[in-house]
Amino acid sequence: MSVPPVVRPGLDRLLSEEIGHLVGRRVGLICNASSITSDLRHAADVLAAREDLELVQLFGPEHGIRGDAQDMIAVGGGQVDRRTGLPLHSLYGQREASLWPPDELISQLDVLVFDIQDVGSRYYTYVYTMAHAMEVAGRLDVPVVVCDRPNPIGGHLVEGNVVQEGFRSFVGRYKLPNRHGMTAGELARYFQGEEGIVCDTTVVEMQGWHRSMYFEQTGLPWVLPSPNMPTIDTALVYPGGCFFEGTLLSEGRGQTRPFEIVGAPYIDGQQWAADATRELVEAGYGGFVLRPLVFSPTFHKHVGQSCGGVQIHVTDREAFRPVITSVALLKAAWRRWPESVRWRTLTYEFVADPIAIDLLGGSAALRHEVENDVPLRAIQERWDLERAEFDAQRLRYLLYEDAPAPVVAAPAPAPELAGEATVKSKARRSAPKPSPARQTAPSPEPDSTVSSETPSEGRHLSTVELEP
Repeated sequence: MSVPPVVRPGLDRLLSEEIGHLVGRRVGLICNASSITSDLRHAADVLAAREDLELVQLFGPEHGIRGDAQDMIAVGGGQVDRRTGLPLHSLYGQREASLWPPDELISQLDVLVFDIQDVGSRYYTYVYTMAHAMEVAGRLDVPVVVCDRPNPIGGHLVEGNVVQEGFRSFVGRYKLPNRHGMTAGELARYFQGEEGIVCDTTVVEMQGWHRSMYFEQTGLPWVLPSPNMPTIDTALVYPGGCFFEGTLLSEGRGQTRPFEIVGAPYIDGQQWAADATRELVEAGYGGFVLRPLVFSPTFHKHVGQSCGGVQIHVTDREAFRPVITSVALLKAAWRRWPESVRWRTLTYEFVADPIAIDLLGGSAALRHEVENDVPLRAIQERWDLERAEFDAQRLRYLLYEDAPAPVVAAPAPAPELAGEATVKSKARRSAPKPSPARQTAPSPEPDSTVSSETPSEGRHLSTVELEP
């Protein structure tokens, strides 16, 4: 006999006591493979089978409606979903304009539903797909229903800086920190209150979730929300691990543990782990082990090459700080291999300038800090100052109460410094009103040479077409 989940996701509640939002209406659904009920039925299949509403249009985000497209791969539009036979429109095409749903499709709806699993990091693009849909729907007077889901890495910890003006992009559309500690539903409220999105939005809240809860404690099944987010362990390191997308170091794509495993052919994992661990421990950070390893990516950067690197093992989730841990690894790589380690300079998420690391870092500051070996505590102080306003704003949009932090791991001793681095909420809540006012290793990037120049801080964004 199966044990019922501790948490009821918003989708389960929408299909039962909150179904009145949809009955008798023409419904559009933004979804992907993670859009499932607690008993693993897909939202599109369940809604399409109902006779008391009409599901008329599906919208798929980055990676596609069934989650089969890799990162930065344009997903074709004008398709039909093989399972339901419904028209499918892609919200991740070849041009930046594709990120917003067309007026002509939204205007045919009576209500638009969003239900996708987020992972708690500002680079994860699904919440911006939600925000873009809210912008269009609000302009056309079409209400939006957001089915809330757990923040899998908890909603009680916040880390990093916020995106600065001139560096907004699809991996940082709004002024969120790297680890924001909010759910998609809470972010929908935040986007309305702080970013000026005007839309009739209803958040169908979860039942049973609290802020200090990690995903395994919800009792819900984990379905990959994107091809390179296979486990909760991946989500835990991703707020920092995504920085490696802005470098020519492999972020572990083409391996079974992306973002946990990072490296390059010229890296000595033993040295790298020891250097980064030493700096982190001396600055007072813990909750991790950086394990040296060798791996060979099956696709993406350094495909088929033997790469030295590390795997980030989280030993204490409450103590572990993913963003500063990855910054320490970047700094150690720049100190050890200054003639080899490089930033990615190809177009990234529709943007050619600024370069990827500046978009991911929210400004050019992080790139300069890594290159100039700025101490971790000084970087942390900058983040805290930049984030102070967000920390206060965030509290106004939270829907769920906190609870004592769960026991997810026994406290681990600090990593070695030498040798092998062993080293009750209401069913619905209205959104608040807006507040007032070097020599390098061969580049794995295809068909491109790496420029020795990097863009200066504050340049305007330029957009280009993605490869199909």
